[in-house]
Amino acid sequence: MRWFAFSWQNFWFSFLALVFEGVPFILLGSLISGIIGSFVPARVISGLLPKSRFPAILVSGLLGVIFPVCDCGTVPIVRRILKKGVPLSCGITYMLASPIVNPLVIISTIIAFQGQAPLLTAGLRIGFGYFIAVVIGLIVSSLPSESRLQKGLVTTGRSSRTAFTIAPLYGSGSEKMEAGFVRKASVAVRMATDDFLGTGFYFMIGAAIAATFNTAVNQRVILPLASDSVLSIISMMTLAGILTLCSTSDAFIAATFVTFPSAARMAFMIFGPMFDLKLIFLYSSLFKKRFVIALGVGLFFFVGLICAIFVSELYAIQDL
Repeated sequence: MRWFAFSWQNFWFSFLALVFEGVPFILLGSLISGIIGSFVPARVISGLLPKSRFPAILVSGLLGVIFPVCDCGTVPIVRRILKKGVPLSCGITYMLASPIVNPLVIISTIIAFQGQAPLLTAGLRIGFGYFIAVVIGLIVSSLPSESRLQKGLVTTGRSSRTAFTIAPLYGSGSEKMEAGFVRKASVAVRMATDDFLGTGFYFMIGAAIAATFNTAVNQRVILPLASDSVLSIISMMTLAGILTLCSTSDAFIAATFVTFPSAARMAFMIFGPMFDLKLIFLYSSLFKKRFVIALGVGLFFFVGLICAIFVSELYAIQDL
């Protein structure tokens, strides 16, 4: 039995189908992220949070509905709101939840899983993603911020990709407003372009791997892995960490792994936006390395446990 039989025709058909489905969502998500990063001051985000700790964490997890950015775009925003005095627990919760609790992600997940319980899949992804982010935020709230953040971040840290570090303009009021708008629009375009090129590159790699897997690899070879509930979840979360996909497009990749159970694909779509290879480097600009490692390990076990215990049962109930 041959385990690998590659065909360019089958590969390009599968690859281009994924690209045409996913790229529009990457483009739209990048534009929204650029506009928010350039035009929305950090004080607007921090001003929406209640004063009490628990309600503030709950609201932080929902800010992605109002300010939808992908996982790459959350780090500069979190840096700015932490400098404004927002608690670390709220910043962590927003950072983890925003790439999932996102209207664009909801739509892309529903479209990607047409014929595969799309509404249930999107609902579980949003619900469990929000729940996990809030729990992590509550845990972090009991830890001292100074021991977790990079030294000097709150007082001196700056994001190089922000419109708020631009020098003041001189001239009349209308000229200032016009020039300020043009410059912020330019920054928004630049940020959107950076996000699109970066996430688009990783998405192409992910689409190529998924297309090769689905057209060239004999599915009988990976059947033992896909049929084991624990190994399937571990393997899909590991794959999500390696592929470093954007949350606005990863559902199109996950939906193609039809030989894997729903719990494993759900783990792929929850863990990936919260922690992958590129995010390790981005998180390291905010947090100390030990905290980043602990966050990654904790998320891996927590997401895997949630998906293993609840997701399969919920899909089974839906099939009754």
